[in-house]
Amino acid sequence: MSMEHFDVVVVGAGISGIGAGYHLQTQCPDRSYVILEGRAALGGTWDLFRYPGIRSDSDMFTLGYAFKPWTEAKAIADGPSILKYVSDTARDYGIDRHIRFGHHVKRAAWSTADARWTVEADGPDGPVAFTCNFLFMCSGYYNYARGHSPEWPGMEDFGGRIVHPQFWPADLDYSGKKVVVIGSGATAVTLVPAMAESAAHVTMLQRSPTYVVSRPAEDVTANWLRAKLPAKLAYGLVRWRNVLFQMFFFNLARKRPEKTKERLIEMVRGELGADYDVATHFTPRYNPWDQRLCLVPDADLFAVIKSGKASVVTDTIAHFTRDGITLQSGAELPADVVVTATGLELQLLSDVAFSVDGAPVDLSKTFNYKGMMFSDVPNMATSFGYTNASWTLKADLTCAYVCRLLNTMKKRGLRQATPRVGDAALTPAPFLDFSSGYVTRAMEKFPKQGSKTPWRVHQNYARDLLALRYGSVDDGMEFSNPATPEATRAARSRITA
Repeated sequence: MSMEHFDVVVVGAGISGIGAGYHLQTQCPDRSYVILEGRAALGGTWDLFRYPGIRSDSDMFTLGYAFKPWTEAKAIADGPSILKYVSDTARDYGIDRHIRFGHHVKRAAWSTADARWTVEADGPDGPVAFTCNFLFMCSGYYNYARGHSPEWPGMEDFGGRIVHPQFWPADLDYSGKKVVVIGSGATAVTLVPAMAESAAHVTMLQRSPTYVVSRPAEDVTANWLRAKLPAKLAYGLVRWRNVLFQMFFFNLARKRPEKTKERLIEMVRGELGADYDVATHFTPRYNPWDQRLCLVPDADLFAVIKSGKASVVTDTIAHFTRDGITLQSGAELPADVVVTATGLELQLLSDVAFSVDGAPVDLSKTFNYKGMMFSDVPNMATSFGYTNASWTLKADLTCAYVCRLLNTMKKRGLRQATPRVGDAALTPAPFLDFSSGYVTRAMEKFPKQGSKTPWRVHQNYARDLLALRYGSVDDGMEFSNPATPEATRAARSRITA
């Protein structure tokens, strides 16, 4: 098996991995790095998902990188535009030259004696291995090979096609056909208006409603500022405006959930009219931000409902038939195509098998440190974005902190940084305080967050900015300098002599 050494191994060439490459080569220019990507192309989510209408539910002024202004007119961008942005970033900064495609990481073993990781992967030509001083996992949070796909009675009897959005078939023609989209999350509310353009009719079948908010696809203020100011200044101003608004709205929702809920439902009623049954189809049972809100640009979902091209049914499935779906209420939904927009399967760090000095690591038994590292696991971080704001906001801060940590270790002449829980009173809590099904199904596999800083996971950009950019690197962190094997052998020789 071939073996190469790099100062840093980054796993994943999506938004987080490309961001990591930029930060490493600008803040740690003397450190070598490689990005291992399991697929044949960069972009992660934005290359994998190909379903109709694929887009972000975050604005590009916060989903975009802090260092590369978003310059397109649309603030709520489609998938191909986001993929181009990520690809252009990798090319413009030479990050793409560091990517090894078709390298699926399987195992990573830390050796304290050597103060390095050995990372094993399946490469295009067989097994390969890399060693590194620091391992940076940027592989996202869900399983690329499998989505969440419930089984219902009679699915095998259905005469049409059943597809999952994560694996959209290129040959699927739904023109003039009756489509049922099962789900009510971000994917469903994206698919329904996109498919309604050519389908005979699209029904969104949901078990329970989700909060849906309309927002203009283009940011008029941002476009005006861009015409008047330098691109980077305009981008920074709009970015901070959006960050502060998101923080304000999230805090308001947590402090005054009933008032926030009332306002959100009022807005939907304003879109669909007084005669529409908003109480049944758009009034969730949970409070705002207990789950992520669904964003629809330019009210496109509401427009297709009002036009009659699409409809919403709130019910549960009894069984499939040859011609569609029978609901628990007894109603029949005719369908030629069924799309199971039923969610993701969360996966922690791509299910890589980790070990430290020969002992397997169960990450679910660890505490998460500053939202990125793990108790008792040396020299490893992961990029995990916000649940209440854009993923990239936290990814940028994480990358900057990792570089700060690497530079601190070099300055002090130390080779190992290990988060340690020194507080016996620290109590565990779930890593994410979120009630979405895809989160609750997987939380037992995730690390715990603690009751105190630095073990708390803060869903707050301003607070993280202060802590990660300007806060201490010594709180809860044990720095050490394990003796090299050569030094150990020399010491033994002196003792023997």
